[in-house]
Amino acid sequence: MKFEEIRVVCCEANKQLPATGLVDLTFGNVSVLNADAGVFAIKPSGVDYAELTPESMVLVDLDGNVVEGSLRYSSDTPTHRCLLKVFAEKGIRAIVHTHSRNAVGFAQAGMDLPCLGTTHCDYFNGLVPVTRTMTSEEVNSDYEWNTGKVILERFNEINPADVPAVLVRNHGPFTWGPTAAKAVENAQALEIVADMAIKTLSINPDAEQAPSHLLNKHFFRKHGKNAYYGQK
Repeated sequence: MKFEEIRVVCCEANKQLPATGLVDLTFGNVSVLNADAGVFAIKPSGVDYAELTPESMVLVDLDGNVVEGSLRYSSDTPTHRCLLKVFAEKGIRAIVHTHSRNAVGFAQAGMDLPCLGTTHCDYFNGLVPVTRTMTSEEVNSDYEWNTGKVILERFNEINPADVPAVLVRNHGPFTWGPTAAKAVENAQALEIVADMAIKTLSINPDAEQAPSHLLNKHFFRKHGKNAYYGQK
């Protein structure tokens, strides 16, 4: 069996999604990249999480060729591939896609997720952006690949390592990280702060975003060379 390590990690991360409450039915997937080989593992399409095994993960290279696997890969695979081809340069090694309900709420509203407090600041260095509406041509031609392209377009001036999440308009969230575990954690954090934002904005629709000095303090005490949160 080729690339056993990423198969095992990918399977475990996908099976973790239902336990986090981030997915309903089979609405979610995780991919894990072996950057040296340019190959990633991803969940097979429509398979129940309880039935997943490392052997059932599909291996795909960054050119879109199936390296190994008898099952059809996730329909979102071209989006994962599009992102990994670019974000790998920033140390991203895993992508998570869910339809978690609060994050989807912002995506369907076509609204950036504002940074309103320190919980958000701990994970995302600023607002979580929403993409533009995809054109009919983009949807009807290479839809999943073009989904990745509109994400990259939105991140043209945003470091994906600093804001490890996006809201695809009318669709839902994608998150990422240097490991599968971190990408899943970021998906959980995104859903938590989306829930908090909905509640905050329902109380005060004019709530202001967290000031930049507070954002910088909370984000950089957990991230970067001078981080001091947690254990070494």
